[in-house]
Amino acid sequence: MLAKLSTRPAVRHGAGAGVLALTLLGAGLPAVAAGRAEPDLSRFYGQKVTWAACTDPNAPDDLQCGKVTVPLDYARPGAGTLDLALARYRATGPSRGSVLLNFGGPGAPGVSQLAGQGKDFMDLTNGYDVVTFDPRGVGRSSPVSCGESADGADGAAEAPGNVDAARPQALLTRLQKSVTLCTKHSGPVLKHIGTVDTARDLDVIRQALGDRKLNYLGFSYGSRLGAVYAARFPQNVGRIALDGVDTLTESLADQGLAGVEGQQTALEDFLTWCTKDIACPFGQDRRAAGDQVVEIMRSLDAHPVPNAFGGSFSGQDLVGAIGQALYSRQLWPSLERALASLVQDGDTRGVLNFAIGGFSPSLRAAPHGTKDDPRGAKGDPQGNGTKDDRHGTKSDRHGAKNGGLVDAQDVPTDNLPAALMAINCADDPDRPTAARIGKDLKGLRDAYEDASPVFGPYRLSQLLMCYGRPKGTDYIRDQVRNVHSAKMLLVGTRGDPATPYRWTVETAKRLGPSAVVLDNKGDGHTGYTSSKCVHRKVNDFLLYGFLPPSGSSCLTQETGWSSGTEAVD
Repeated sequence: MLAKLSTRPAVRHGAGAGVLALTLLGAGLPAVAAGRAEPDLSRFYGQKVTWAACTDPNAPDDLQCGKVTVPLDYARPGAGTLDLALARYRATGPSRGSVLLNFGGPGAPGVSQLAGQGKDFMDLTNGYDVVTFDPRGVGRSSPVSCGESADGADGAAEAPGNVDAARPQALLTRLQKSVTLCTKHSGPVLKHIGTVDTARDLDVIRQALGDRKLNYLGFSYGSRLGAVYAARFPQNVGRIALDGVDTLTESLADQGLAGVEGQQTALEDFLTWCTKDIACPFGQDRRAAGDQVVEIMRSLDAHPVPNAFGGSFSGQDLVGAIGQALYSRQLWPSLERALASLVQDGDTRGVLNFAIGGFSPSLRAAPHGTKDDPRGAKGDPQGNGTKDDRHGTKSDRHGAKNGGLVDAQDVPTDNLPAALMAINCADDPDRPTAARIGKDLKGLRDAYEDASPVFGPYRLSQLLMCYGRPKGTDYIRDQVRNVHSAKMLLVGTRGDPATPYRWTVETAKRLGPSAVVLDNKGDGHTGYTSSKCVHRKVNDFLLYGFLPPSGSSCLTQETGWSSGTEAVD
């Protein structure tokens, strides 16, 4: 669930002894129950980030890069390490520390996002260093992959867009092949890529930045990460804001169906808007326009056309592109023009803009593993990171094999979809058997296609991608609840096609009194970069500690704000 697509149309290419709780607290380490031994993590919690200029010539001059080292396996910290790429804009005035950003996905590289769209967060430099990172398995931080072929196809895209319920065994065989490819190409990080591990990485980063508490802004999937952090380290919660709030309890099947329904509604809204414009490639008949979209999708699935990069462009690629563009109304004019070029001239370049690139700190994505384009964009297209030995941030072409940072040009083109699936599957404990899938497949397909003939098949193929992977953790469903931490701000948008508003309400109830809800009565996935009201209220909380009363609203036209604020530490 990435935050949103950029409104700019251009494609970017691109073994330790255990210690007691008292000792851990004294060293700034996470506390554990008295008398309970945990592995010694002091070498990781003793780090300080060394910042240097980013070596990529396209990186903003004021962006700095660095790294932090974390254990590959927190249960066995002597068994290997990973370097995580970091980037920051320094505070322009008195600083109260750092605010850490996560842009969603899962699978979105933070460094390139902050480099490309840092202007959206410059207000926060009034009080913070604004910091982001490439999570484990993402971007330059030991990126996972499912393998890339010469024509750009990859293991992550092995599942067909149109699921044949009459031949489930053939589908399951292809899914198992995909798992084998992902395991082969991803390296040891694949077994340790879930949100629970990444939340522990957040705490190591917090300490390495010199912050007593974690101040954090997480979009979409980033809200899941923030919630898990708060449950795991409640004593270290500073000011945490979560925008586009994820579910903590629904199965991938239910998440996928919610995403299908949300995107179908957004598509209908787009077509209603488009058919009022004489330039709409589908004409002015609203009902006929919907039928044309389905026909074009099916035609391209049956007969893919060449794309500008030497590969092919299918109906499912078109669905992914449309889905990305629907996350923000600001993108609708660009989508209309891109579809006109495709329909009238057979030109795929415009839709490829949405299908394979252009994601920014505002990148909007579909619910984890069911919300985003499974063909994704190359991680870290901006290539931000330093190779200077003197600053401890040198990377190498084979960094992923030894846990070091990889060069930007060596990030696999399928890293985003591969990471998205790997993280979602690692977070999901459900693993139906082959027999169960065969029994339920037709019903699932019918439910998804009834919800949307366009997005249903696309999302269903993503849902099935966890088959054959190890069972994920039950920590998030079972233990992320009743969090006793400092107050957290949860922003839900009423017209969000990816993370339904009800998820904000449900997650707030699950987290307990620490959660405060801001109701954004607008459209699009997340509100920080699209609503001036949300932007202001989130900044007021992060910068000054002013928290709106739970249930307060930001109005659609930005004409008002419901009453009052309270100051919190």
